[in-house]
Amino acid sequence: MSTTIWQPLLAELDRWSAEGRRIRLWLRDDDAIAPSPQLDTLVGLSERFALPVLLAVIPLSAEPALAERLRDAPLLRPSQHGAAHHNHAPAPGKKSEFGLHRPVDDILAEVEAARRRLDALFGPALLPVFVPPWNRIDPAIAARLPALGFTGLSCFRGFTLGPEGGPALANTDIDIMDWHRGRVGRQAAALAEEARTLLEQRRLSRSRDDGLGLLLHHRDHDATAWTFLDGFLGAVAPHPAVVFTDPRILFEP
Repeated sequence: MSTTIWQPLLAELDRWSAEGRRIRLWLRDDDAIAPSPQLDTLVGLSERFALPVLLAVIPLSAEPALAERLRDAPLLRPSQHGAAHHNHAPAPGKKSEFGLHRPVDDILAEVEAARRRLDALFGPALLPVFVPPWNRIDPAIAARLPALGFTGLSCFRGFTLGPEGGPALANTDIDIMDWHRGRVGRQAAALAEEARTLLEQRRLSRSRDDGLGLLLHHRDHDATAWTFLDGFLGAVAPHPAVVFTDPRILFEP
C-alpha cells in the first residue's frame, strides 16, 4: 500500500497539533461470539499497537470458549451487543432490535437477562457498555439503561440521546466495511479521506468532540480491511496529535 494516501490525513493532524489539540483514537468491533482465526488476527493487531478494543459480544450467541480465549487477550474489552441480534422492526423499516416495536418492559427484561448471561461468562472483565445492533436504539430505551447498570452506550455518528438522557455516549465515526457490495473492506484511500474530512470539519467548526472511533467486524474482514487497519494505525500511531485510547476511559461517567 502506498504511503502517499495517508499524507492529506497526516497534514490535517499537523493542523490539530498546531492548535494544541489531540484526537482520542479508539476501536470497536461488533458481533463477537466465538474464538476464530479472525479473532486471533484482531488480538494480534491490538497487541502490536498496544490499542485496546471494545469488543461487542452478542449475549445469546456467545460461546463459553470466547470467554476462555479473552483471558489471554486482555486488550479486548467485552461489552454487550444487544441480546439476540434479532430484528424486530417491521419491513420496510431499517433493522432494529431496540426500537419501540415491543412493550418497553419486555425490552428491558430482555436486556437484563442478556446482561446476566454475559456477567456469568466474563465476570469483572465485562464493561458496562451497551452496543445496540445496527447502531439503533430508541432514545426512550437508552434513557432506561443506567437503571440496568450500564454506564456507557455506543452507536454510530449522528446518534444523540433524547431529553431524558442516558449513559455516557461514545459513537463510532467510520465503518471500514462496505456492506452494500457484499461484506468487503472499503478502500484505504476512501477511508483515509473520510477520516481527514471528519477531522477538518471538527477543527473548522471548533467542535469539542475529540474522539475518533473506527467500527470493525472481525468476522467479516477480508484482506482489504485488515490491510487498511495495519496501514492506518501504523501511519497515525507516531503522530503527536493522536492518542490511542482505552474504551474504559471513553465511558467514564
